[in-house]
Formats: sequence, structure tokens, C-alpha cells
Amino acid sequence: MKQQTSGRGGAVWALVITSVAGFMAALDNLVVTTALPSIRESLGGRLEELEWTVNAYTLTFAVLLMTGAALGDRFGRRRLFLAGLSVFTAASAAAALSPGIEELIAFRAVQGVGAAVMMPLTLTLLTAAVPPARRGMALGFFGAVTGLAVASGPLIGGSLTEHISWQWIFWLNVPVGLVLLPLARLRLAESYAPEAKLDVPGTVLVSGGLFGIVYALVSSTSDGWTDPLVLTGLIAGTLLLGVFVRHGFRAKNPVLPMRLFRDRAFFGINTASLLMFLGMFGSIFLLSQFLQNVLGYSPTEAGLRMLPWTGMPMLVAPVAGYLSDRFGGRPVVVTGLFLQAVGLGLFATVLEPDVAYTAQLPGLIVGGVGMAMYFAPAASLVMSSVRPGEQGIASGANNALREVGGALGVAVLAAVFSAQGGYGSPQAFTDGTVPALWIGAGVVALAALMALLIPRRGPKPGQAPEAAEERVPVAA
Repeated sequence: MKQQTSGRGGAVWALVITSVAGFMAALDNLVVTTALPSIRESLGGRLEELEWTVNAYTLTFAVLLMTGAALGDRFGRRRLFLAGLSVFTAASAAAALSPGIEELIAFRAVQGVGAAVMMPLTLTLLTAAVPPARRGMALGFFGAVTGLAVASGPLIGGSLTEHISWQWIFWLNVPVGLVLLPLARLRLAESYAPEAKLDVPGTVLVSGGLFGIVYALVSSTSDGWTDPLVLTGLIAGTLLLGVFVRHGFRAKNPVLPMRLFRDRAFFGINTASLLMFLGMFGSIFLLSQFLQNVLGYSPTEAGLRMLPWTGMPMLVAPVAGYLSDRFGGRPVVVTGLFLQAVGLGLFATVLEPDVAYTAQLPGLIVGGVGMAMYFAPAASLVMSSVRPGEQGIASGANNALREVGGALGVAVLAAVFSAQGGYGSPQAFTDGTVPALWIGAGVVALAALMALLIPRRGPKPGQAPEAAEERVPVAA
């Protein structure tokens, strides 16, 4: 990895800057969910349009993450990080000024473009700045901060929506971005990857495939599964993704080399990440609305009542990081995913239009502990599963798969919700949410099983995968 050293760099500054940037990008995945009823009242919109205020961000984010990582490797990671941060900040201001639901969806998509360039480079910039001996701790902290952002999205969104306005969930990013831009320019060292090349055909294939599938899933709630556009999206999207996989095996410099998935650690953590985000994002999308639309809580009250869930990363992540260092990341991630599945199952068991808050607490607490245990070691597992020169690709791939899972989760569970219930009454909303939560719990449980593929002990931070013990490939 070619790196331009500079006295202006430094591990602490890199950790602070990349963690704050990662927090912003991850926060915007779910900060909108608690504000959806207010956005619907202010701008109008049907269920599928509300879904697109979430999915427009996650889709462009997911589709362009690997491209963002490749651009950073080719043209300079700090340079592209600054470009992505600038686009994200400007699009946040534009989203806050949106006069209608269509404009909001459009600017959310632009936000996702900026985040897609910025987010994968946070990990590569951090990895380049931190010495190998301290890299595991730094990546664990980064993962915990990212998890906290995902979990605290409903609380932050609810508080800003109720006490100021829903527009402030976007305005919040502007001063933070304006502070980070000069800090990143002055305190981060530039780095490149040798012989990095752009894979235009691969980017087009994965972009078209993902868009077709997610568009079809979102549109199915209003148009039905037999609608020509829905069927075309599903079929064409699946075919394009199939060609993308074939391209990843045969191309000289693919945006996502499929050979990486022959490594059990890389395959296990990435598959588990996709499934975890699928189950959790779709569930939070519905639960945050259930607390307001059915139980009658204000946005802030809804966010506060999710605090046993959202606050757990702050309490559990340090313990999870210690356990990961002591016993390896695999048992911590598997246990965390299993607890998340149990938490969602507990929610689905007790959910009623008049459910007491005390009945919800077990699901909140168990799910929060599980989320913290997953996030703390996940980043370190991803980065240690590949060679140093491939860490940009690995970061982009993992983030992309997580965001694909989030977009699919909102689309799939919202489709289940619409088929089994709806917004018509508290009972109808409950009838739609319960089966969706059971599906979410099942998907996260499957993620726990996939995480068992990770070898018991991976390489130490900074160590090449081939030098580690117990590195068993998925296939010869």
C-alpha cells in the first residue's frame, strides 16, 4: 500500500475524524424512521414513498460503496474522502430544504452517493494511520461507534423532530461536516493503493441488478407481484447480479473479486452482515412507527422508550471488545446475532395494540446487547480477513453488503406488513408488524449460523490472512 506519510497525520486524529464521519453516514440510515409520521404529515406520501425516503439513501449508498473504495485507491483516499464528505454535507442541507416528498427522495439519493464515497475510506484511512499493535482496539472502537449510530437513529430523529422539526435531522449534518472538512484536510495523511483500476462494467452490473430488485420489492406493495414493472425488475435484477458474480470471477481487476469469498472468514462475516442488516433494518423501520402510530407516543417518547436498546452499545461494546481480544471475534459475533434474533422474537411475542412498556423491555434489552456484541468485533474481522492491499475492497464490500441488506430489509418486511395489515387501524398495524418481526428474527438467526463459518481464531490485526492459523477456504 503506497502511503504518503505526514506529521499532520496521527492515529488519534484519524480515529476521531473517521469515527465521526462513520457515525454521520450510519446515523442517516435510520434517523429518518422516527420522523416518518411527521414527514408524511408535512409532505404527504404513500407507504412506498416513505420507504423510498429510507431506501433512496441505502440503495445509492450500497450500489456505489465499492466504487467509492476503488476511486479512493486510485486517486487518493483522503482526497476522495473530502469529496464524499462535501457531497454528503451539501445534500443534507438540500434535503432539509425539500418542498415535497419527491425532492426529499432525490436529495436522500445524493446523500447516499456522498456517503458511499466517504464511508469505505474511513476504514482504510484509519487502518493506514494506526500501528498494527493497536489496530484491533481502534477498529473495535470504530465498530462500536457505527453500531451506536445505527441504534441511536430513532432517538436522535425523534428528539429533533418533536422539539424542533423533522428538517433538523438533516441540518444536524451540516455543521459537523463543515468542521470535519478542514480537520480531515489537515490531519489525515494521503494514501493510495498500487495499480488500482476502475471496473466500469462491474459497477454497471451491480448497480442495475440491485436497483431492479429493490425497486421491484418496494413497488410490489402498491402494484402487486404480477405487475410488469415489478416482474421485470426482479428478473432483470437477478440476471444482472448473476452476470456480476461471473464477472467477479473472470475479470482481471473486478470491483469485487469473488475469490475473496473463498476465505471462510470473509465469506462468513459478510454473509452474516448482510442478513443481520436485512432483519434489523426492516424491523426498526416498523417498530419506530408502531410506537407512534399504535401506542401514541410522541417522536421523543418513542426514541426514549427505545433507549434500553439504543443505549446498550455504550455499555456493552467495551466488554465485547475485551471478549473479542480474549476469545476471538467469532464467538462474540455469533452470540450477538443470536441475542438479536431472540430480542426480535420477544417483541413479536408480546406485540399488541395496547402492549405495556414493561412487556417490551426484555426484547429491547436483549436486542441491544446483541447489537453491541455484533458491531464491536465486526470491522476487525473484515479487515483482518484480507491482505493489506485489499482492505479498501474489503471495507467497500462489507459496507455495500450491509447496506444492501438494509435496503432489502425495509422492502421485504414492509411488503409483509402491507400483505398482512396496514395503516388502517392500530390492530391492522399490529397484524402487519408481528409476522414481519418473526421473519426479521429468523433472518438474524440465519446470520448467526453463517457467522459460525468464521474460523475460531483469525489473524492478528495487520497480519496477512495466509500467515494465520486455521485459515480454511470455503471451496478449493
